[in-house]
Amino acid sequence: MEDQKSSEEYIGGKHPILEAMRAGRTINKIWIADNAQKHYSGPIIAEAKELGILVQTADRRKIDQMLEGVQTQGVVAQVAAYDYVEVEDILRIAKEKGQEPLILILDEIEDPHNLGSILRSADCTGVHGVIIPKRRSVGLTATVAKTSAGAIEYVPVAKVTNIAQTIEALKKKGVWIAGADGDAKSTVYQNDLTIPLAIVIGNEGNGIGRLIKEKCDFLIKLPMFGQINSLNASVAASVILYEAVRQRHIKK
Repeated sequence: MEDQKSSEEYIGGKHPILEAMRAGRTINKIWIADNAQKHYSGPIIAEAKELGILVQTADRRKIDQMLEGVQTQGVVAQVAAYDYVEVEDILRIAKEKGQEPLILILDEIEDPHNLGSILRSADCTGVHGVIIPKRRSVGLTATVAKTSAGAIEYVPVAKVTNIAQTIEALKKKGVWIAGADGDAKSTVYQNDLTIPLAIVIGNEGNGIGRLIKEKCDFLIKLPMFGQINSLNASVAASVILYEAVRQRHIKK
């Protein structure tokens, strides 16, 4: 798989821009609205000055037009595109940390807000990397960056042509595949999540695809006690990841 980059060139909002600077991303220029509130612009100006990044004031309407649909808080940065990693890089990161792999595989997540929230949870729970498909899936966009609250700078993301083939490759490396599915026979609390593990989270509406589900070593579900029988994809991912963290913490 060749190295790929997102085509996005701008990010907006205080936290995404600060995290981009702190993570060492190449930032070409920062625009700040004339009427931007000081608690948004102040820390960015200070950090940019220290790093020698050009900061320019601009009309708020121009700034909002740079990133339509994103709440910029009056600050936008032009950045180098996001790098995607290889799946092998994710496994290497886990090995270097002396930890069993904990990976998320996202089967056609389409909502950028969901992907951003999942990346945020992945960073908080120490996930070694996230795998997404090239097609029928949202990539690393400005909205994802904003929703992730900066986590996009720290969570490695691999973009693959074929999720099913990637799962087979992971299995050969000793990684178990757990699919989050409402029809699973056992709950997340009844399974060992301390093993080398990749957790598959399905599409917001249709869940995990049939072929991918068949390739999972086992299926897990969250117990439901209300009238609604499913959780938002990002919430489900977060709950499952924290159960993995709980189990791994106890095992130490």
